[in-house]
Amino acid sequence: MTEIALFEAMYSARALRRLKPDPVPQEVLTKILDAAIRAPSAGNAQSWSFVLVRDAQQRAKLGAIYRKASDIASAIYANRERPAHMSDKQYRRFMSSGSYLWDHMGEAPVLLVPCMRHPRLPPRDSLPPEIQARYDEEIAYAERIRGASIYPAVQNIILACRAFGLATLITTNHIRYEAEVKAVLGIPKDVDTYALMPIGYPDAKFGPLTRRPVAEVAYADCWSNPWPSQTVMDCTASAE
Repeated sequence: MTEIALFEAMYSARALRRLKPDPVPQEVLTKILDAAIRAPSAGNAQSWSFVLVRDAQQRAKLGAIYRKASDIASAIYANRERPAHMSDKQYRRFMSSGSYLWDHMGEAPVLLVPCMRHPRLPPRDSLPPEIQARYDEEIAYAERIRGASIYPAVQNIILACRAFGLATLITTNHIRYEAEVKAVLGIPKDVDTYALMPIGYPDAKFGPLTRRPVAEVAYADCWSNPWPSQTVMDCTASAE
């Protein structure tokens, strides 16, 4: 493992989609998984699980499902506006990189699938009356926050891969045909997948990352007060 500072990893872990066919050592993958399980989870439930696919036939099956799902993604990208912060050249490069992965996902030496069991609430009648009355809202709440218990682990995977000189990224196109993915991998009905992450040694260099500046995406105390701002504004004035 390369000694790399935390902020260096965060600032240079580019989404590199072109991977070499070289195998990733078992001990490296184990270390990456050990980093994943250091992440927080709601109620410390640790209801995550991780499927690592190295078998060529299994990877090919997942690649075919991903390719089919990516046809839908391609149509959506083609009919939506280019993000304002990207130039035409940057957007074309982004789309070219994405379409390469759509065609070559199954060739990555490792495909990692982070999974998590469905949340389980106590039975309605075991709860106080005031909570029973809003039980449906609690179900919706549990669904809304599910990602908070798996995506921190996914981010740890990204950073650990960066430390080992491995490329990876979060992709989710496969969820459009998740039942087929679960059938290939034998994943139980009460477990969902949250990403399909290709892992391998990159055929390009890491970092630096280009992002919109903090001043464009952060606010001080209320939405109408951009960060940083020295002007005190009425937070309710522009609320909708």
